[in-house]
Amino acid sequence: MKKLVHALVLTGLVGVPAFAMAAEPASPHTLTGNMTLTSDYVFRGVSQTQNGPAIQGGIDYAHASGFYVGTWASNVAWVEEGGYKADSSMEIDLYGGYKGSLGDVGYDVGAITYYYPGDKISGVKTPDTTEVYLGGSWKFLSAKYSYVVSQNFIGWYDYGLDKKTQGSNYLELNASYDLGNGWGVMGHVGHQKVKNLSDADYTDWKVGVSKDVGFGVVSLAYSDTNADDNVYTIAGEKIADGRAFVSFSKSF
Repeated sequence: MKKLVHALVLTGLVGVPAFAMAAEPASPHTLTGNMTLTSDYVFRGVSQTQNGPAIQGGIDYAHASGFYVGTWASNVAWVEEGGYKADSSMEIDLYGGYKGSLGDVGYDVGAITYYYPGDKISGVKTPDTTEVYLGGSWKFLSAKYSYVVSQNFIGWYDYGLDKKTQGSNYLELNASYDLGNGWGVMGHVGHQKVKNLSDADYTDWKVGVSKDVGFGVVSLAYSDTNADDNVYTIAGEKIADGRAFVSFSKSF
């Protein structure tokens, strides 16, 4: 009987229900996650963990229209060690924006808040910072400009002249090239400008190599800056000098 029905279907004498043939429409919603283990959390050339290791992870939601939101977290050490907040050992990022592409040209505009849970210390400016950003990409090259809209940038403040650091900005250029067989190389250069505190300005650069090992990606990178060690030293630790670090990351 099954053979007879199959033959009739092939000859068109028996119809097939429409729902059996129609493919389900692709969902416009995408939810992804990521986790990373790294020997040093380096952000814009500066160690956020006082040269120590970090565990990191995040969740991202994206809509087919181009809108997205996400959150990401990592342990940090500089906030408490630097006297910005007590009982503070974590960074939580909250961000959202819109991205799209025109052929090989991509664009991304959005905002991000860097939040550091902990007890506020009287008389000290909060390290919590909000930036807006504009990014663009072409094939394996990308650029991004970030501008601080909160009153201060990571707690920086000119106490002597009562000047805020709102308007601080960071310009970066990046390259990420796929070598094939799971290998990739990357390069980065950026310049951090701290409004009203020129001694804190610096340029950073980074080079690295990565390998997709199937169950995740292993990367090795070297980062350095020309930052003033007298400014970028916290609790005796130089946090903006040259350093190599290794990471393992996985997306799901």
